[in-house]
Amino acid sequence: MADMVFITGGNKGLGFETTRQLARRGATILLGSRDARRGAEAARRLTAELTGAGTPDPVAPAAGAVHAVEIDVISDESTEKAAAWVAAQFGHLDVLVNNAGITGGHVSPVDAGPDDFRLCYETNVFDPVRTTRAFLALLRLSAQPRIVMVSSGMGSLAVTTDPRRLESSLVSLVYPSSKAALDMITTQYAKALAEIRINTVDPGCTATDLNGHSGHQTVEEGAEVIVRLAATGADGPTGGYFDRNGTVPW
Repeated sequence: MADMVFITGGNKGLGFETTRQLARRGATILLGSRDARRGAEAARRLTAELTGAGTPDPVAPAAGAVHAVEIDVISDESTEKAAAWVAAQFGHLDVLVNNAGITGGHVSPVDAGPDDFRLCYETNVFDPVRTTRAFLALLRLSAQPRIVMVSSGMGSLAVTTDPRRLESSLVSLVYPSSKAALDMITTQYAKALAEIRINTVDPGCTATDLNGHSGHQTVEEGAEVIVRLAATGADGPTGGYFDRNGTVPW
């Protein structure tokens, strides 16, 4: 796999593990991070791991490179600057992984007001639109362009109303509705951009900062479906919703 991949929120959690797994497959990763210092440190850690620096057993030479890219996903200026840097340095992009996301806090439905939605929607909904628009010209220069939207089972109407699922016991307005909006955005992009494989994924309840590391899955398990859709071929699915076990109901 010799793809050029941009991952938002790549300095920790699922983004970091997705970077690791794709780089091990030979992809060149552009690790997007709002904090330039943390992004650079994450890239250094992964580069040392991938090259076997300081160890007696270096990895296979097929492993890809990792480059830190500063990007504040809620800023048009920062996002456009990042896209311009990628264009100048690499000239195209094969895969965009819209991974950055936040919970938006834990306000009860009866207490939630418009202000409780703003930052969560800015990050979870507006950011993927902003980033997709900024990188679209670069994706169109790829022979097999792909976009992966990192959503959640909490965005599925079917999952959150199924009493057999954990997600049905979690009651909130903000985060679930932001992910439901992202799912709809994905289906509409897939229809509008038939030349690009565009899918949304549910990593599952994964132990990350997002949930205080209370998830029952490891980051390795959570990243599995992101990596699979990022690496899908030209004949792969588009406009779909997937987790590590298969298709997720809308």
